[in-house]
Amino acid sequence: MKEQELLQRYEQGERDFSGLNLTGADLRRVILIGVNFSKTNLTGANLSRAFLTKTQFNQALLHRANLSFAKMGETRIADADLTKTNLSGAFLVKSKLPRANLTGANLTGANLRGSNLSNANLCSATLESTNLRESNLTGVNLNWANMYEAKLIAARLFDTQLTGVNFRRAYLNGIDLRAADLNGVNFSEAKLNGANLAEANLLATNFSRAFMRNIKLNGADLTGANLTQANLVRANLNWSKLYEADLSEADLSEATFI
Repeated sequence: MKEQELLQRYEQGERDFSGLNLTGADLRRVILIGVNFSKTNLTGANLSRAFLTKTQFNQALLHRANLSFAKMGETRIADADLTKTNLSGAFLVKSKLPRANLTGANLTGANLRGSNLSNANLCSATLESTNLRESNLTGVNLNWANMYEAKLIAARLFDTQLTGVNFRRAYLNGIDLRAADLNGVNFSEAKLNGANLAEANLLATNFSRAFMRNIKLNGADLTGANLTQANLVRANLNWSKLYEADLSEADLSEATFI
């Protein structure tokens, strides 16, 4: 189907465009609210700055598509292929992306507040300055993702894969990462005030200059961790392993050790 035909049928009231082949379609800035694109092939399509609120993309093919700055609040994108898709600046508040494949996708500056990304694959994705507040990241693969300055306050990260993640300067205040495997993760300059990392694997993890007031690190393995200049005021370090950890210039005022 050609772009013009699609838009004409939309103007005539049609909303079901599922299963179509729209590979490489140019749909920049279009208004397609409440449309069904389930199982549609949009590989390489350009939907930048499009208005796609409440649209369905379940099982759609969006490989290398351009959805930058698209308005996609409350969209349904379950089981879709978004590998290497450009979602930078996209508005995806309260959207549903369970099991979506976002490997290598660019979500820089995207707003996913309150979205459901459970069991999605975000391996090697770029999430710099992405808003993930109150989002469901249960079971998500975030291995090697770049989450520089990402906002994850009140996000759920149960059973999330976090190998090699860059959380530098990320907002993680109050986050629950109990017993998580965070071996070698970069938390430098991150905001972790009030976070719970009890019994976590923090082997060789980088917390340099991180803000960690009132953090729970009881029972955590911090062997070889870098905590230089970290703010650990009132931190709970009871029963934690600190062998070869670097605490030089860290503020340990009122921190507890047993």
